[in-house]
Amino acid sequence: MTEQSRGRHWHRRLLHEPARPASIRESIRAPWLIVVTVCVGAFMGQLDASIVTVAIPAMRSDLHASIDEVEWVALVYLLVLVGTIAAVGRISDMFGRKLLYSYGFILFTVSSFVCALSPTIEWLLAARVFQAIGAAMLQANSVALIRTNIPRTSLGRAIGLQGAAQAIGLALGPSVGGVLVGLGGWRWVFFVNVPAGILGIALAWFLLPRTHVKAHRAPLDWRGLMTLMPGIGLLLWTLSAASRGQALAPSTLIALTAGLLLTVAFVWIEHRVRHPLVDLGLFRSAVFSRGILTGLLCYLVLFGVLFVFPIHLVEGLALTAAAAGLVLTILPAALGAIAPLAGRITDRLGHATPTTIGMGLTALALAVTAFVALPLWGLAVVLLFVGLGLGLFTPANNATVAAAGPAHHAGMVSAVLNMTRGFGTSLGVAVAAAAYTLGSGANLHGSGSGFQIAVTVLAIVAAAATLICLIRGPRTAREIVEEPRPN
Repeated sequence: MTEQSRGRHWHRRLLHEPARPASIRESIRAPWLIVVTVCVGAFMGQLDASIVTVAIPAMRSDLHASIDEVEWVALVYLLVLVGTIAAVGRISDMFGRKLLYSYGFILFTVSSFVCALSPTIEWLLAARVFQAIGAAMLQANSVALIRTNIPRTSLGRAIGLQGAAQAIGLALGPSVGGVLVGLGGWRWVFFVNVPAGILGIALAWFLLPRTHVKAHRAPLDWRGLMTLMPGIGLLLWTLSAASRGQALAPSTLIALTAGLLLTVAFVWIEHRVRHPLVDLGLFRSAVFSRGILTGLLCYLVLFGVLFVFPIHLVEGLALTAAAAGLVLTILPAALGAIAPLAGRITDRLGHATPTTIGMGLTALALAVTAFVALPLWGLAVVLLFVGLGLGLFTPANNATVAAAGPAHHAGMVSAVLNMTRGFGTSLGVAVAAAAYTLGSGANLHGSGSGFQIAVTVLAIVAAAATLICLIRGPRTAREIVEEPRPN
């Protein structure tokens, strides 16, 4: 075998999706083994987006870095993740979702190990870039793998479990990070990914099916990518600056203007290019557009709550950070507990009922909090109802969005859904921080006024999402999906 032929052989091997063992492929549990596998990646990818926040002080001290430098440890992950996920989704539609998902887990695991061993802040930031690319490869394919392999009658339940895994990962990040930093130092927030990553790689290789329906291979839309990535990066940086009280700073306004211009340029390019990075025709579907918008508002509310409640518990009720973290776990626990039931409701009744009830329950719980000075047990009940409400909403909404696009664009749809999650996360922190700062400065009702104003704003956002959910579309995911599903 010549050197050239050996090179072609390895090239084919690297781009080949291995088949599952026959015993797995023929098992009646095969579809749910796919769900379990993608839930591992969904949980880990989102956990790492939020777990480092509590480790920043320890990183700063150990690596002798400035506060601005260590803030980028969290920010660069989000910027790269959201900025690359559309391209990854497009590539996976063409080359195979199992392939990109498996390689994503490998990259995520190796870069996590490098993060844990980082001797300098520059080393850590570089490793976080690669870790975010690996996470994008996981997240761009998680919903797509479910969408193209799960029976339509169970689509809501399956995507509900995946969405719950992501939401729980995001919500539990600070609590888990605090425990790990306390027990072993900041490096353990990255070391913990290694055994989980090895498990995920093995599960992906043996349990995920090959991609049967692929998009036609076409040149990647580089012009779109080169406007989307910096545009999203600047907009997310603007939201981060606003959450730190720098919304009117000249640098923030310049970044906002540049980000908006690049976003407009991206839309202009996507309307004219033959093979777009994101098919904007998806947004012509009212079901898809409503799902994306309400999903954005859902994550705005979730992370607005996770931002202001800890501050109030520590500063307003004098709880320790550990006790506040324990109280906050009520929300993700409730969300994870209700999500499977919400998926079953979606499969039977459609998306309108669980999404409307879920966001309505969330809006009501936050409205009570805004107007009544609740004791600790009352705030715990509110977190319970917010978790139940968002747990009802998320599976139904994600299933509806995923089913709204054709199978060969499943990776692209999954990427857009995850981009929305990233924006919602950043927007929630920025909006809640701005409202809290405004209320605290006004000093209307003492130390609690900032908390009450922030919760009021979040209640209004949840109420607006509830009204949008009342606009009914197709009843179930089965009525949205029209094309045949591969065996």
